[in-house]
Amino acid sequence: MTVLASVFRNELRALVRQRTALTGILLMVMLTVTATVVSLHHMQAAAEHRARQQAAAQADFEAQPDRHPHRVVHYGHFVYRLPAPLAAFDPGVDPFTGSSMFLEGHRQNTANFGDVMQSSILTRFGQLTPAFVLQVLAPLVLVFLGYGLVAQERERGTLRQLMLQGASRRSIIGGKLAALLAVAGIFLLPASAGLAWLALGAPEAAPVALAVMLGYALYLAAWCLIVTSVSALLPRRRDALLALVGGWTLMALLVPRVAPDLAYAWFPLPDRLQNEVGIARDLRALGDSHDPNDPYFASFRQQVLDQYGVSRIEDLPVNYKGLLAVEGERLTSTLFNRYAQDSASIQNQQNRLVAGFSVLSPVLAIRQLSMAAAATDLQAHLGFLDQAERHRYRIVQQLNQMQVDEVSYADDTASDAGADQRKRVDRAQWHRIPQFTFRPAERDAVLRGLLVPLLTLVGWTLAAAMLLGVASRRLGVAR
Repeated sequence: MTVLASVFRNELRALVRQRTALTGILLMVMLTVTATVVSLHHMQAAAEHRARQQAAAQADFEAQPDRHPHRVVHYGHFVYRLPAPLAAFDPGVDPFTGSSMFLEGHRQNTANFGDVMQSSILTRFGQLTPAFVLQVLAPLVLVFLGYGLVAQERERGTLRQLMLQGASRRSIIGGKLAALLAVAGIFLLPASAGLAWLALGAPEAAPVALAVMLGYALYLAAWCLIVTSVSALLPRRRDALLALVGGWTLMALLVPRVAPDLAYAWFPLPDRLQNEVGIARDLRALGDSHDPNDPYFASFRQQVLDQYGVSRIEDLPVNYKGLLAVEGERLTSTLFNRYAQDSASIQNQQNRLVAGFSVLSPVLAIRQLSMAAAATDLQAHLGFLDQAERHRYRIVQQLNQMQVDEVSYADDTASDAGADQRKRVDRAQWHRIPQFTFRPAERDAVLRGLLVPLLTLVGWTLAAAMLLGVASRRLGVAR
């Protein structure tokens, strides 16, 4: 048996014999298993709930009686985003942003009904998910299990004895590192089983799941290298523990918390009230379709008359009020899209700045990778908003076109007793409105998005390995 294997076996035996270490390992495994099972159940229930709500919303929309098309525009419609195949592993920003949207004419709403906003205050501190356990708790447990790997040998005087008996520094450190890596692998196993289960239900997500497993393996390996390096560099266990706990606090808590605040300060995002005020101001500048003397819509009216070769609105073969609705929605939607694009651009700048802090904390790198793979990151949220807005515009313009073609101008402007009935179109028209189906990003696009955080984690692992090399050489000098 090689020296490295002997050190590895002895280190594992020591961990098992220590009640505190064994208890920590077992509790961590139980916590990971619990988080995986609970998260799988929660996301399955959420998917079923959203599917039922979408079906109910579609049924209510299609069950409307005969109505004027513009009343249907204001009746609105709800759309929901079903969870992605790997969303149970890491809910990402979804609990905060929401997964449904109310679509209506003349407005562009945002997603709502996020889980956090509907839960108790205690729930807002965070959810127990496999991603949270592996990102935050697993490194802390590895710190407490490994801070004395080499330092305790130096304190007890056994390190010099091992080296005098011919054990190389590489064998000693390599065996102890292998033992810590084995413990990290045990922590990763339940979450990997959960990912495999999710991938079985969606075979197209299998490559993404493999990339996530690789990312977390690199992440935990980097922590194992850091823990072993610090234990080898510092002469006392107490010093190693303080340094590692301080490093964990900095990288797992402080940097991930400060980075978003700095990003918001550097790229301030207008709040909803500011957007509403700006939109209202710009809407007034666009013109008033109800004012016959408004310059823009007076010009639009003349263009329509010239197009059909008539001199009066009443002589048009189509409903002029419907044409106004079509043009008005086009103008307002263009304005709404401009504000939405500006907001998305600022959020992307914030996100890139936060991702840049990955050089200070591997937690941010693994978080970016995990959320992108689970389709619960900012890009997935913005994609849902964009697709929902496109669907809203398509619905509203289809209804406006019904007003143009199915309702005459004379009936639309009439006010006699039977006018309201003549303005209505057959309820069968509502069944022609297309249903909303959220289309997630293509698998290849998701994998390309994982490349940068994966390379960042590789960089962290290599840097930690270099630190371990320095610690190994110093260990030899200390002999």
